[in-house]
Amino acid sequence: MKVTEKESFPENFLWGGAISCSQAEGGFHDGGKGIDSQDLRYFDPSWSTEERKDFKNRRMYQKRFDTALKDTNDKMYPFRRGIDFYHRWKTDIDLFAEMDLKIFRTSIDWSRIYPNGDDEEPNKAGIQYYHDMFQYCHDKGIKVFVTILHYNIPVHLITKYGGWTNRKLIDFYLKYAHTLFKELGDVVDYWLPFNEINCGRFNPYNGVCVVQDDPNSDEKIFQSLHHQFIANALTVKMAHEMLPNSKVGAMIARFSSYPATCKPEDVLQSLQDEQYSNWFYLDIMSRGEYPKYMDRYFASKNIKIKMKPEDKNILKQNTVDFVSFSYYFSQVSTTDNNWEKTGGNLIVANKNPYLETSEWGWQMDPVGLRTTLNQVYDRYQKPIFIAENGLGAVDRLEKDDSIHDPYRIDYLKKHISAIKEAIKDGVPVFGYTMWGIIDLISCGSMEMKKRYGVIYVDQDDAGNGSLNRYKKDSFYWYKKVIDSNGDVLG
Repeated sequence: MKVTEKESFPENFLWGGAISCSQAEGGFHDGGKGIDSQDLRYFDPSWSTEERKDFKNRRMYQKRFDTALKDTNDKMYPFRRGIDFYHRWKTDIDLFAEMDLKIFRTSIDWSRIYPNGDDEEPNKAGIQYYHDMFQYCHDKGIKVFVTILHYNIPVHLITKYGGWTNRKLIDFYLKYAHTLFKELGDVVDYWLPFNEINCGRFNPYNGVCVVQDDPNSDEKIFQSLHHQFIANALTVKMAHEMLPNSKVGAMIARFSSYPATCKPEDVLQSLQDEQYSNWFYLDIMSRGEYPKYMDRYFASKNIKIKMKPEDKNILKQNTVDFVSFSYYFSQVSTTDNNWEKTGGNLIVANKNPYLETSEWGWQMDPVGLRTTLNQVYDRYQKPIFIAENGLGAVDRLEKDDSIHDPYRIDYLKKHISAIKEAIKDGVPVFGYTMWGIIDLISCGSMEMKKRYGVIYVDQDDAGNGSLNRYKKDSFYWYKKVIDSNGDVLG
């Protein structure tokens, strides 16, 4: 990859944007869709700020699950409505094309393809919906990056089989993936089997669909993750066989960590936090085996993972083609239990006093992105794709329909500058999809007011609004960045 001092991004760099089906699509009752796990996450727009922190469903319990399954009041379940992308995707993609987006990352809702997850035949309407959308992207000159599973699985797979705790989920998932490769392989450019696979440990309901009434849930979580690792490897194998030119990646939510002090115990804690929160997952998918440092971790927590004799070979022989991650913030590691805490993606983090924070308490650290890119490439020596990066903030629609978001432009500018520096460092970064290219329901807080997009969607936390789309100042800024291939960031 040839790099010059003036313009460090390669000529074919994939500038893009990302969303997920559960946060954007809506269409809960349309197109033969089944009910999925994200459809059961309850949100009351009248909650106070403190109540929103307490009830944002990082954990799912059986009573809460059963109540949501019977509840037909869709207004209290924001992922059932999203931003109506299901009905408005064509005009939204027109906006992406106007911005000169090079690649669009989205996920496919398993329950649109197999409504129950174990159905004999796929839902043709679901397949047609995604094929039409992806073909339209290609017609507009936009490549497609598909996440096969972005948290949401058909609820029937939880109620009947226990979700990812059951090894049978591997076969159901592979049947689903096979259908996607067969029916959509001609209109998808990059594949990602699992979004933020380490989420299973830090947000178990989202990541592995574990309902946590069981005090032994740690073992269930890691058993579920093992099933996902095997499904991931076999999906890589299948993709390479069915679509010889396909590229399949691995993804984590990157929890970058610094020692809080130079105290040796804090340095060791940082090393272990990196291993347990980040490297464990990528080591398996990129290197093809469980890392030795996890032996002691599992023993200390009395976790015993059931594996089949062939599992080690499956993992070793089917590693991913590229590595990707989401990057929003960094944290510090310390043995001091009284260290000040702050918010973060999926987790509560130790606060770094040298960093500014967003309105939701997430620490903004563009230098950490450059550090992360160097660390990931040093460890895996594979091409890197930044699958998510962005700023959640409250935006205001003015009377003239303008939205001024200099804070988002500043955030993106600093992080894209960090990517440029990492590329100059020799890191082969080949794409960047900012999150989310259009406003959608926030995954963590379930709020609409926490907006990430460069396109504004007129909807409030209760689902009220016209759903009209408006271009923010950041829309025009990002278009200039894309058109200049990252050379113009001012």
